[in-house]
Amino acid sequence: MRIVSADDAVSLLRDGDTLMIGGSGGGHAVPEALLEAVERRFQQQGSPRRLTALHPVGLGDRGQRGASRLAHPGLLKRVVCGTLVDSPALAQLALANEIEAWTLPQGVLSQLTREMAAGRPGLISHVGLHTFVDPRLGGGRQSERCQEELVSLIEIDGREWLHYKPFHVDVAFLRGTTADEDGNITMEQEAIFGDMLSMAQATKRCGGLVIVQVKRLARRGTLPAKNVKIPAMLVDLVVVDPQQAVTYQSPNDPAFTGEFRIPLNDFPLLPLDERKIVARRCAMELMPGAVCNVGSGICTGICLVSAEEDVLDAIVLTNEQGLIGGAPAAGLDAGAARNYSALVDQPYQFDFYDGGGIDIAFLSAAEIDAGGSVNISRFANKLIGVGGFINISQNAKKMVFGGTFTAGGLRVACAGGQLHIEQEGAHRKFVAALQQISYSGPYACQQGQTVLFVTERAVFRVVDGALELTEIAPGIDLERDVLQQMGFRPRIAAELKTMDARLFLPQPMGLHQAMAAKTRARHPRLAQLAPQAPL
Repeated sequence: MRIVSADDAVSLLRDGDTLMIGGSGGGHAVPEALLEAVERRFQQQGSPRRLTALHPVGLGDRGQRGASRLAHPGLLKRVVCGTLVDSPALAQLALANEIEAWTLPQGVLSQLTREMAAGRPGLISHVGLHTFVDPRLGGGRQSERCQEELVSLIEIDGREWLHYKPFHVDVAFLRGTTADEDGNITMEQEAIFGDMLSMAQATKRCGGLVIVQVKRLARRGTLPAKNVKIPAMLVDLVVVDPQQAVTYQSPNDPAFTGEFRIPLNDFPLLPLDERKIVARRCAMELMPGAVCNVGSGICTGICLVSAEEDVLDAIVLTNEQGLIGGAPAAGLDAGAARNYSALVDQPYQFDFYDGGGIDIAFLSAAEIDAGGSVNISRFANKLIGVGGFINISQNAKKMVFGGTFTAGGLRVACAGGQLHIEQEGAHRKFVAALQQISYSGPYACQQGQTVLFVTERAVFRVVDGALELTEIAPGIDLERDVLQQMGFRPRIAAELKTMDARLFLPQPMGLHQAMAAKTRARHPRLAQLAPQAPL
């Protein structure tokens, strides 16, 4: 192992290399100093050129940092990632057909690194069937330049599967907190573990270089062996960046790194607006002990509502980056969490998700059609990608989609337990046809999944393969505020209910008492044991 500068490290990149990059979203364990050095070298020397960038999670601050540093014409040939929403400059290159771009499920790319490490012939998974990732619907391509088949449809014992091809990796950019003199890497001040170990193993298996960015150095033999996440035998070069931040937005948050927990009353309170109404109505679906996933976007408000209602400890909120328990973060910090009880490597979290471990998942929806299919990946000339959306939505026992009824300038007001639309959004979300299929309603119906759509003014369920309106907010006109704002006419329940008035009042709703009244058996065999006093 050698300690070098970021510029010396990136000088080893060659034209045409495949570069695997660790980290997640808004700076969570992202090797930013190395990405910055690549950009600097290209601007000064015009090289390296025609790289393939491979990263399971979107990387960036939705500005110039992260993967956006690679968005210079000629630098990249191709990007294969979970999402491009964090790096809009790359998304623009893809939309302009200047690079090849694929967005594949985050969990698939994460698990694929393990398959590559073991030398297996790619990943076989059901995740992605009947979505735009399915080769029958595009194979995950997001630019016209894409010609290669990265995903193929196969059949085993009469059942359809998707085969995701492996990649040959030349260089990996990874990140940890501390490196000792031998190159052992620990991650004690990181918000996530991600795929660092699997990525290092996959790269070494390909004969590639593993370059790790850290914050500090330690003497040989002083790091606790059980804390080492990337062993020295997998590390070629170490780059030290003393200014390394926990995330782009939160340079030093010890709650994100798990050093302590914050009191529940230290969580911020959401203002009473359309986003809080949606989060509150979603939270009413929670059950004691339910294992949940909370996606980025509007549904992260469920975490703050749960803290405000004192039910956070009665449920298990998780996110795909490997955090279990506590409250997943919102905004640019999404992917981190506070007050979590455990942190596992990302591929193992997706194993749990793909196996049906989630009781209830809460995700956003950008477009919804009459059959309950959803698009979040590409719409309104925006290229987003899917992140962990497909892994989560296809496999959760119950799927709750949350979002405002319309988008683009929507303003609402709450008064006396009623909702009033002050300004309607410019864009419809309930549309006649989707631009891309990120979630297949008919496929979910075949699998017997329970599906709910929650907005600030209406709630829908999928019944016999069709969207059915079941609840409407008090103060809302059904025809004007709901049906006329949709691109299709849904079924209307015979007993159309009024949404709970507590959703539209400023004080807490009393979810703690409601949760205590609910019961849920962890396993049917446990019922034969005698009751146990609370610990």
